Amino acid sequence: MQQFKPVTKQDGAKLRRYYKDCNYGLCEYSLGTKLMWKKALHPAWAEIAGCLVVRNRDADGWNFDYPVPGPEGDVDAALRAIEAYCLEAGQLPVISMVPEHKAGELLGRYPYVRVSDIRTWRDYVYYREDLQYFTGRRYSGQRNHIKKFRAQWPEAEVRPLTAENAGAVEQFWKDYEAEFPKGDNAKALDELKLAKKMLKLAGKPWFTAGGMFDGDKLIALALAERCGDTLIIHIEKALYSYTGVYPAFVQAFALAFGGNCQWIDREDDAADKGLRTSKLQYGPAKLAPKYRFEPMNELMRHIKEIPKVETARLTLSALTEQDIPAYNALVLDQERNRWWGYDDVAGLGGPVEERSFFDVARRDFENRLAVNFAVRLEGKLIGEAVLYNFDCRGGAELGCRIDKACAGNGYGVEAFTAAAEWGLYKLHLGRVFAKCFKENQASYKMLSACMRKHGEDETFFYFEKLV
Repeated sequence: MQQFKPVTKQDGAKLRRYYKDCNYGLCEYSLGTKLMWKKALHPAWAEIAGCLVVRNRDADGWNFDYPVPGPEGDVDAALRAIEAYCLEAGQLPVISMVPEHKAGELLGRYPYVRVSDIRTWRDYVYYREDLQYFTGRRYSGQRNHIKKFRAQWPEAEVRPLTAENAGAVEQFWKDYEAEFPKGDNAKALDELKLAKKMLKLAGKPWFTAGGMFDGDKLIALALAERCGDTLIIHIEKALYSYTGVYPAFVQAFALAFGGNCQWIDREDDAADKGLRTSKLQYGPAKLAPKYRFEPMNELMRHIKEIPKVETARLTLSALTEQDIPAYNALVLDQERNRWWGYDDVAGLGGPVEERSFFDVARRDFENRLAVNFAVRLEGKLIGEAVLYNFDCRGGAELGCRIDKACAGNGYGVEAFTAAAEWGLYKLHLGRVFAKCFKENQASYKMLSACMRKHGEDETFFYFEKLV
């Protein structure tokens, strides 16, 4: 299984190799956001197929950023790795914070998917020139505030923040807290603590830190990060007692550090009414969406209960409690099940009880992870056909096992074909795939009779059936 490493500041240089040229234009695709909000996002990272892949965790489980490719990165391979990782973990892949220009690729990738774009998390993205010059009637308010500020503090100027300014920064936080307008807001207080901690990284080459000074007194500060053609502002604070300081500082910081960026991203508003009002007043060029893709498999979309499928000799239907003795005997046949690809007994995570295997099959269907068909001959269970490993891209794996007492009569081919065709024509899959150990000649013969071979490795032969 792919290993992910928690994001720390020691990883900064490695992550910045990807983020420095990333043109997704969202604050989540930056080192600063990952570090500042790591207790909330729980980000962990891996390099896969030349791409940076970040796994986050929220109340609903894992979600993944859209892969950020390096010079030779293969985004499709990275997405396939995410999907395989989630399949192995028994959960559906969730790709979150997807930039708008990548959304179409995922819509084409997943046949069934829930897509959301919550207003609260959209980034406020501005043209760099708009913040540098505040030209036009819509910025008359900002220009008036700046004139008043300059009339009172004409010598105020923006300078880079370095280690030499540590004392000024410390005094700024004291002054800021003394007039902090949200002193009873726990969320705002937490954000302030994180901002203080992040400012200690101002000397790192990954970030741009600047402050506005009135003489030796620091009256505003910001921490930013260049990602592709966007300057992302992670922290932006000023002393409210200096009337007009915010628009004056926004403009001066953009002039000093905007460089040749096309965009300046001042991040989201987290549903804070004051932030929303303020950020809208600066005339964003766009509120950049962040799409969340939650792929669904065909079982989730189409199937409420396991159906009955009939062939010339067999019936495929749901397992029942009356099947438990025969089903246990089938599952516990170690000689035959060594070809099944895993050890059911060891996979239970606890002692084997009478209902253990039946309950696993039932839960897998309830969670729409698999559909276990009982293969019946004249009503009696003689085997099992299982569709599982739904990849959310129209594919699923199929396995079939027949009791040794009924082997050699073609029941496996008949049951396997019926389950495959049900998946393709009733469940609306686009692909059913299967594999068998190279030593298992019986399975190889069965699969060759009803599927097309499409590859092999040292261990398995691989087969598929398409529509």
